[in-house]
Amino acid sequence: MMPAWYHRMNPRERVLSWIVAGTVFVLLNLWILSRVLGALGGAHKEVVERRAKLAEQALYVKERDLWTKREEWIRKHQPVLNNPAEASALLDQLREVAGKYTVLIENPAIGAGETTPYHQTVFASIETK
Repeated sequence: MMPAWYHRMNPRERVLSWIVAGTVFVLLNLWILSRVLGALGGAHKEVVERRAKLAEQALYVKERDLWTKREEWIRKHQPVLNNPAEASALLDQLREVAGKYTVLIENPAIGAGETTPYHQTVFASIETK
Protein backbone atom coordinates (compact mmCIF):
# COMPACT_ATOMS: atom_id res chain seq x y z
CA MET A 1 0.00 0.00 0.00
CA MET A 2 2.90 2.34 0.57
CA PRO A 3 4.42 3.98 -2.49
CA ALA A 4 7.79 2.79 -3.66
CA TRP A 5 9.48 6.13 -3.05
CA TYR A 6 8.51 5.89 0.64
CA HIS A 7 10.07 2.41 0.96
CA ARG A 8 13.30 3.65 -0.64
CA MET A 9 13.74 6.22 2.17
CA ASN A 10 15.86 5.41 5.15
CA PRO A 11 14.32 5.92 8.65
CA ARG A 12 15.91 9.37 9.10
CA GLU A 13 14.45 10.60 5.79
CA ARG A 14 11.03 9.23 6.75
CA VAL A 15 11.09 11.10 10.09
CA LEU A 16 12.26 14.26 8.36
CA SER A 17 9.50 13.98 5.72
CA TRP A 18 6.89 13.53 8.48
CA ILE A 19 8.25 16.61 10.28
CA VAL A 20 8.11 18.68 7.07
CA ALA A 21 4.60 17.43 6.24
CA GLY A 22 3.44 18.11 9.80
CA THR A 23 4.94 21.62 9.75
CA VAL A 24 3.27 22.41 6.42
CA PHE A 25 -0.03 21.04 7.74
CA VAL A 26 0.19 23.11 10.96
CA LEU A 27 1.17 26.30 9.10
CA LEU A 28 -1.64 25.83 6.58
CA ASN A 29 -4.15 25.31 9.39
CA LEU A 30 -2.87 28.39 11.24
CA TRP A 31 -3.21 30.48 8.08
CA ILE A 32 -6.77 29.24 7.48
CA LEU A 33 -7.66 29.78 11.14
CA SER A 34 -6.31 33.33 11.12
CA ARG A 35 -8.35 34.13 8.00
CA VAL A 36 -11.52 32.69 9.54
CA LEU A 37 -11.00 34.49 12.86
CA GLY A 38 -10.20 37.74 11.03
CA ALA A 39 -13.43 37.48 9.05
CA LEU A 40 -15.32 36.65 12.22
CA GLY A 41 -13.84 39.69 13.99
CA GLY A 42 -14.73 41.93 11.06
CA ALA A 43 -18.28 40.60 11.03
CA HIS A 44 -18.58 41.19 14.78
CA LYS A 45 -17.35 44.77 14.39
CA GLU A 46 -19.87 45.35 11.60
CA VAL A 47 -22.70 43.93 13.74
CA VAL A 48 -21.75 46.26 16.61
CA GLU A 49 -21.68 49.26 14.25
CA ARG A 50 -25.06 48.34 12.77
CA ARG A 51 -26.60 47.90 16.24
CA ALA A 52 -25.31 51.32 17.28
CA LYS A 53 -26.69 52.83 14.09
CA LEU A 54 -30.03 51.12 14.67
CA ALA A 55 -30.18 52.42 18.25
CA GLU A 56 -29.41 55.94 16.99
CA GLN A 57 -32.13 55.71 14.36
CA ALA A 58 -34.60 54.37 16.92
CA LEU A 59 -33.82 57.38 19.12
CA TYR A 60 -34.42 59.74 16.18
CA VAL A 61 -37.74 58.05 15.45
CA LYS A 62 -38.69 58.26 19.11
CA GLU A 63 -37.86 61.98 19.27
CA ARG A 64 -39.29 62.82 15.85
CA ASP A 65 -42.09 64.99 17.23
CA LEU A 66 -39.63 67.02 19.29
CA TRP A 67 -37.41 67.68 16.28
CA THR A 68 -40.33 68.61 14.02
CA LYS A 69 -41.55 71.07 16.67
CA ARG A 70 -38.06 72.56 16.93
CA GLU A 71 -37.80 72.87 13.15
CA GLU A 72 -41.20 74.56 13.03
CA TRP A 73 -40.19 76.98 15.81
CA ILE A 74 -36.92 77.82 14.03
CA ARG A 75 -38.74 78.49 10.76
CA LYS A 76 -41.16 80.82 12.54
CA HIS A 77 -38.66 82.70 14.71
CA GLN A 78 -35.31 82.56 12.90
CA PRO A 79 -34.81 85.36 10.38
CA VAL A 80 -34.27 84.17 6.83
CA LEU A 81 -31.14 85.52 5.16
CA ASN A 82 -30.97 85.42 1.39
CA ASN A 83 -27.42 86.77 1.15
CA PRO A 84 -24.62 87.80 3.52
CA ALA A 85 -25.34 91.51 2.99
CA GLU A 86 -28.53 91.13 5.02
CA ALA A 87 -26.40 90.60 8.13
CA SER A 88 -26.39 94.37 8.65
CA ALA A 89 -30.19 94.23 8.84
CA LEU A 90 -29.82 91.57 11.52
CA LEU A 91 -27.49 93.88 13.43
CA ASP A 92 -30.04 96.71 13.11
CA GLN A 93 -32.74 94.43 14.53
CA LEU A 94 -30.38 93.58 17.36
CA ARG A 95 -29.84 97.27 18.10
CA GLU A 96 -33.61 97.88 18.14
CA VAL A 97 -34.20 95.09 20.62
CA ALA A 98 -31.27 96.25 22.76
CA GLY A 99 -32.65 99.81 22.78
CA LYS A 100 -36.06 98.50 23.79
CA TYR A 101 -34.56 96.83 26.88
CA THR A 102 -31.99 99.62 27.55
CA VAL A 103 -28.97 97.50 26.81
CA LEU A 104 -25.91 99.41 25.62
CA ILE A 105 -24.20 97.79 22.62
CA GLU A 106 -20.49 98.46 22.14
CA ASN A 107 -18.19 97.38 19.31
CA PRO A 108 -20.73 95.73 17.03
CA ALA A 109 -19.13 93.61 14.30
CA ILE A 110 -20.55 91.37 11.60
CA GLY A 111 -18.61 88.18 10.98
CA ALA A 112 -18.40 86.02 7.90
CA GLY A 113 -19.94 82.61 8.37
CA GLU A 114 -20.04 79.29 6.64
CA THR A 115 -22.11 78.86 3.49
CA THR A 116 -23.25 75.46 2.25
CA PRO A 117 -26.04 74.40 -0.11
CA TYR A 118 -28.21 73.65 2.93
CA HIS A 119 -27.56 76.58 5.22
CA GLN A 120 -25.84 79.92 5.52
CA THR A 121 -24.48 81.28 8.78
CA VAL A 122 -23.87 84.88 9.69
CA PHE A 123 -22.92 86.04 13.15
CA ALA A 124 -22.76 89.36 14.91
CA SER A 125 -20.26 90.01 17.68
CA ILE A 126 -21.20 92.61 20.29
CA GLU A 127 -20.21 93.74 23.75
CA THR A 128 -22.93 94.86 26.14
CA LYS A 129 -23.12 96.94 29.28
